[in-house]
Amino acid sequence: MNYLIIFGKPRFLGLIYNCEEHLEKNVKIVIESSRGLELGYVAGTLSEEQVRKYKEKFESPKEYDEGDNIRSAEPLWQCVNLLRLADEEDLSEAERQRGEEEEALPLVRKILKNHDLPMKIVDVEYVLDRKKLYFYFTSEQRVDFRCFVKDLAREFKTRIELRQIGARDEAKILGGLAPCGSPCCCSYWMSEFFPICIRMVKEQNLALNPSKISGLCGRLMCCMSYEYDLYKQLWKDLPNPGTKIKTPSGNYHISGVDLASSTVRIRSPEGVEFLVPVGEFVLFRKTVEDGGKWSLHPKSGDIAEVAQSLSETFTSSVESSPSRPSNDDRRKREEKNENTRNGKGKTKQKTKSRKRKSKI
Repeated sequence: MNYLIIFGKPRFLGLIYNCEEHLEKNVKIVIESSRGLELGYVAGTLSEEQVRKYKEKFESPKEYDEGDNIRSAEPLWQCVNLLRLADEEDLSEAERQRGEEEEALPLVRKILKNHDLPMKIVDVEYVLDRKKLYFYFTSEQRVDFRCFVKDLAREFKTRIELRQIGARDEAKILGGLAPCGSPCCCSYWMSEFFPICIRMVKEQNLALNPSKISGLCGRLMCCMSYEYDLYKQLWKDLPNPGTKIKTPSGNYHISGVDLASSTVRIRSPEGVEFLVPVGEFVLFRKTVEDGGKWSLHPKSGDIAEVAQSLSETFTSSVESSPSRPSNDDRRKREEKNENTRNGKGKTKQKTKSRKRKSKI
């Protein structure tokens, strides 16, 4: 049986190939990886086809220039050896190490201030046998930290490994809740990062509000790419908003496209807006380009008839209403109102003066 193992704070993927022992899902085990002895857990079983796909993706180590993955010598996917099921001693040792890592983090940052290096320490991680201590940091540039490593080795008395990571990796290691209220995908189930661009957001007709489309890492949220292929396929046969359809009777303007309701809003040469279902848009365009007339779909809301009825109602109400007052009548009415206000003001002043005299 083949098992997928997750281990380390960066959530490395490991493969136990042809394991004779039956392992339950989520059970904690002790493995031997390229970093040493580590505590991991079983994510599930893998078929031969799944093993082949994982190997094609992750077998060779890569150094990513975009800062989207951990820039380390360890591949994100590797074969590991099963040593034993984790016992109480292993679990207590791992818990003790987590406490020491929390204590080491402020100490490392204090040592970093003495070296004045342009880097930010994100997290610390011991391997289970304590032979290595990993420090994960972010930086906008390459850093010469050789003197810094010597001070760390002198302080912690073990082998020190510094790993530069990107902004998205920082969110992956630290974890947290995404704007949707669920745990961050990168710290929960994602095994690799995919390139995301602003075009994916525009394709889905989403508002370009940075606070709405950015994750905890400050980059575009990974979920912006989940439905991109679907929206790309939907836009394949649809026009861009603002385009024109030239016809013998005039130009039809595409006011907008609502993919949620699968409708296209179109303005006719007469200025009337109506909706056309997405599935009928190709037929609509062909019909009007050939000079034909398009009969509005009854279920899509006959906006043209509503607009016509409103126009007739408005016209009839204007015709039946009395004529507007002339400028002379309006001027006389304003003078009358002003005189009335002045009269009220004088009456109030007299009343106040009388009250003052009575008090004296």
